[in-house]
Amino acid sequence: MINPNLWVKNIFSQAGSQATFSLVGRAFLSYLFIIAGWGKIGGYAGTAAYMESKGLPGNLLILVILLELGGGLAILLGFQTRVVALFLVLFNILTAFMFHGAADDATNFMKNIGLAGGFIYLVVYGAGRLSLDHFLEKK
Repeated sequence: MINPNLWVKNIFSQAGSQATFSLVGRAFLSYLFIIAGWGKIGGYAGTAAYMESKGLPGNLLILVILLELGGGLAILLGFQTRVVALFLVLFNILTAFMFHGAADDATNFMKNIGLAGGFIYLVVYGAGRLSLDHFLEKK
């Protein structure tokens, strides 16, 4: 009997493809955060006002930008991946409930929860062979 699960496992378990797809996965996860963090720099005042309308101090925005832009770049490069991913798990869960908890924003709520799940995988399994973490941990 053909088991498609084993077929996919065999493709993705090879060392070269595993490293490559780990990098691609990190790039996909980080893309949203790099773009969002960069966008918040240009729209700083508006984003700070939106945060304040949700009951948060606008001066927290600099930390959000650092986490989104800096954390996104760190995930992309595979630098301190487990620690950054843990912060992004918490960030995504908190922002899901704080900013996307309304019924009419269910898609963004689910997106944030799904992203948290992806970052949990990075916390557990790390960045993979094509990462700064792998290079630095070899020494």
